[in-house]
Amino acid sequence: MLRKLNPPQIIVVSFLFAILVGTVLLSMPFAQAKGMRTPLIDSLFTATSATCVTGLTVRDTGAYFSGFGKLIILTLVQMGGLGIMTFSTLFAILLGRKLTIKHDVVIQRTMAPNNVQNLSTLIKYILFITIGIEFLGALALALRWIKVSDWSLGEICANSIFHAVSAFCNAGFSLFSASFTAFLGDPYINVIMILLVLIGGIGFIVVLELPRMVKRQPFRRVSIQAKVALTVSFSLIIIGAVAFFLVERNNALNGLSSGEKILGSIFQSVTTRTAGFNTLDIGNLAVPTLCFFIILMFIGASPGSTGGGIKTCTFGVIIATVFSMLKNRDRVSMFKRTIPKEVVRKSLVILFLAVAWIFVAVILLTLVEYRKSSLMGSFFLRMIFEIVSAFGTVGLSTGITPTLSVAGKLIVIVTMFAGRLGPLTLALAIALQEDRTTYTYPEERIMIG
Repeated sequence: MLRKLNPPQIIVVSFLFAILVGTVLLSMPFAQAKGMRTPLIDSLFTATSATCVTGLTVRDTGAYFSGFGKLIILTLVQMGGLGIMTFSTLFAILLGRKLTIKHDVVIQRTMAPNNVQNLSTLIKYILFITIGIEFLGALALALRWIKVSDWSLGEICANSIFHAVSAFCNAGFSLFSASFTAFLGDPYINVIMILLVLIGGIGFIVVLELPRMVKRQPFRRVSIQAKVALTVSFSLIIIGAVAFFLVERNNALNGLSSGEKILGSIFQSVTTRTAGFNTLDIGNLAVPTLCFFIILMFIGASPGSTGGGIKTCTFGVIIATVFSMLKNRDRVSMFKRTIPKEVVRKSLVILFLAVAWIFVAVILLTLVEYRKSSLMGSFFLRMIFEIVSAFGTVGLSTGITPTLSVAGKLIVIVTMFAGRLGPLTLALAIALQEDRTTYTYPEERIMIG
């Protein structure tokens, strides 16, 4: 059956299959804590959120699910972060099988490896980097929690492994009911989580180039992919941290020490783009902060990473396109390199479809949920926040997701799925179905603006 499907369809079917299996397993009594009973819609929501590495939850992960249930969620997070097709290709490599052309195309588009000749080697690097970073992250968390917590050794190991994988995969799932709010003032935990999120969200291709940058090789030898991803990412982190600090210094940050204010601002700026962890109560943030967070979540992580959103490079190309048009230039350029027109077109298409999807999803969610609140203005902003968080596979919530109706949860589920696979499958579909016409129609101007 899979042989008859094109690469975008294979990716969609693979994720749907993982979600279906995850839903069935999470619905089983042995996946739930004693005395708990999960409705089918909540099992579907959790499985989708885990596979799409979103992190939105309708049940307390740490308290509601058994050890087996948590293991299922962690497995779905790991599979979703790396991509179902990456796993299948990796297994094929380990079994000594050769990659088919179709597999080649699927993985190349999924991971977006520019100018990578040996795809098998790339996949092995991805696995090595993932396991290595997650192991180091888990070890670092464990060593810290041994000193500052009263947990048993088993609890320390479980919490460390779960949160290291969740952070690297930018999933946002936490075994703590209040995420990382209890560790707001712990610089070690904050730095470890920030590094895991950054490495997981920067893109595997950029990670492979980091050693070259550390060795201080000429900047011109760094790929434009890495330059754009790093420039946009760190610019957004700095802008986000400064904006958060200025707006929330007398609100969410009020009463904290200077160090905690700075640490909290940086942590939220990093995790808001796609990771979904929080050290401050998102539901108590000011309206301007929520609006700015919506923008950060919409942009998301970098291409070829475990994160979501329209991606930093897409955003960078769009900004460069706007500047080129304002200067009346025929070509779009970045870092003394011309961006191909097809890349510009794909970026604009992804932006338009993402905005269109969010607009429709917000309207639908508002229609089925608006009777729950008399504060329509604030409620509408929260609806937008939840939908963008779902589409950007971020996982931050103002607290309304668990209260949604079945119809509302279904809308968020579809949005999480579309946010994880939409841009990916769209880009792949466009790449495989290019329509090159040999004729042009007569030009005629139209008034705009």
